Amino acid sequence: MMDKALTISNVNKDRGKIRVLSDINLSLSPGERVALLGHNGAGKSTLIKSILGLTTFQSGEILIGAAKPGSARARAATTFLPEAVSFHPALTGREQLTLFARLAGEKADVAGLLDRVGLPEAMDRRIGTYSKGMRQRLGLAQVLLGKPEVALLDEPTSGLDPISRQDLYAIIDELAAQGTAVLIASHALTEVEARTDRIAILRKGAKVADDTLSNLADQAGLPIKLRIRAAENPDALAAQTGGTRINGASVELLCSPATKMQALRQVTALGDAVVDVDVTPPRLEDLYRHYSGEAVQ
Repeated sequence: MMDKALTISNVNKDRGKIRVLSDINLSLSPGERVALLGHNGAGKSTLIKSILGLTTFQSGEILIGAAKPGSARARAATTFLPEAVSFHPALTGREQLTLFARLAGEKADVAGLLDRVGLPEAMDRRIGTYSKGMRQRLGLAQVLLGKPEVALLDEPTSGLDPISRQDLYAIIDELAAQGTAVLIASHALTEVEARTDRIAILRKGAKVADDTLSNLADQAGLPIKLRIRAAENPDALAAQTGGTRINGASVELLCSPATKMQALRQVTALGDAVVDVDVTPPRLEDLYRHYSGEAVQ
């Protein structure tokens, strides 16, 4: 059995009389990309700080490989990209990354790393002139130093334009391919839906979901939407299928995963009365609302 890169077992954390983490169990294997979702105050940042050894917890255990948070071994194996990246404004990008490499004892291709994250023309400019997105890219270059066993990314696409977001997830894929376990705390549901292996959701300090997207959808039992475009009479089509007319030419029909094929056969049997059919399974947004205790819209 492959050893876990990160293991969180029965972790409880109190802040005064308030329990901010309640019996958290979560593990990541080498090369796995896991999205950590939850509203503000759900416990994501506290959990990340606990993994980093920056805050203590009342009970339970966290291991980075076999090392405890805050130990020299754990620090060497872990890299962290905060949402608000801060660097010395008087240093250039090249100088800052060279300093990080020396502190980490790494012989790094600094220029190559800065080119990889899209900063080839800005590497010799002072960081004080960088935009937020450029500072985020520099933070990504720091993450790429060495071969971390665990990468913790807190809202990594904050401040990035759409192209830069795609580039970031390509870098995350590279990290995973080299064996790094990547935990991504994010509110960008559409992004993590397509680019992670598993979804974990926190609600009021407790883990309420932890599985693949398809398994979470099956467990939630949320309906699949069939949107049927009628050739000419959507009202008659709605009556035939038991669906709901939603615009001038379309009908929406809800079905469970178990009845999806039956519903599709029913639609196919309508022949030329149907122009097109779109099948939409529950999206991560729907699942997030479900597991966070909100009504699905």
